[in-house]
Amino acid sequence: MEYKVHPKENLYFMFKLMVSLVVYGTIISAIPSLSRIQAAAFGIFIVYGLIFVLYLVFSHGILIGYLKGNAIRINENQFPELFAIAKEEAEKLKLAKIPAIYVVQAGGLLNAFATRFYGRDFVVIYSDVLELAFEKGNQTVHFILGHELGHIKRKHMTKNLLLFPGVFIPFLGAAYSRACEYTCDRIGNALSPEGAVNGLLVLAAGKYLHNKVNIEEYMKSADRESGFWKWFAEMVSSHPNLPKRIAEINRSKVSQYDSGVQPGFSI
Repeated sequence: MEYKVHPKENLYFMFKLMVSLVVYGTIISAIPSLSRIQAAAFGIFIVYGLIFVLYLVFSHGILIGYLKGNAIRINENQFPELFAIAKEEAEKLKLAKIPAIYVVQAGGLLNAFATRFYGRDFVVIYSDVLELAFEKGNQTVHFILGHELGHIKRKHMTKNLLLFPGVFIPFLGAAYSRACEYTCDRIGNALSPEGAVNGLLVLAAGKYLHNKVNIEEYMKSADRESGFWKWFAEMVSSHPNLPKRIAEINRSKVSQYDSGVQPGFSI
């Protein structure tokens, strides 16, 4: 299966890489020339940094522990239809193995996400998203799951960890995250072109209104809205606005037909 990485993902990745290399290089080169007072201050900084890292590790570990203790892990005997989709998509994406996939009840929240902990990949799908997805048909499930597997295929979690200093540059971390979301939408669309738009509408409209949305009007109304706060809210968000994601999917479909390539095989 072929897909194209969104160009902004590579662009912002290079920015984060350069920033991170500068930070790492500055720290390493500065250590030998530190005075006693500077060394003490640097030591305090390192201690607080380690405390922050431990907090992140423990909070993430608690999340993983909660999933292992309470969520439903899919396999051949638990939600076998979902496991079959995951197996098929993992093979198409040439993943080394199928990640641990959990279904969890989240009080009506509509979401799904991928994460990584101690070298293991996890995908979490909130039960309401899965229910709505199955109502819309298996193609929507294909898209939602394919999007999350796309994060694993692109190693987004590992890259974010290695390039952590880049988060201190205003807007850069969020911009890179949004570009990654566009790429994963493309991957989900390559796996399931019929389920892509519906998969995004599930996140936009809620449990009872998702099947009543006039997509054309939704896109038009989003275009009519403008102003600083709309722009700023997206600039600090990890995800692009949903109408933009739908428009990007639609543009991909048009380019596929124009080039003679069938949707689902090349983006």
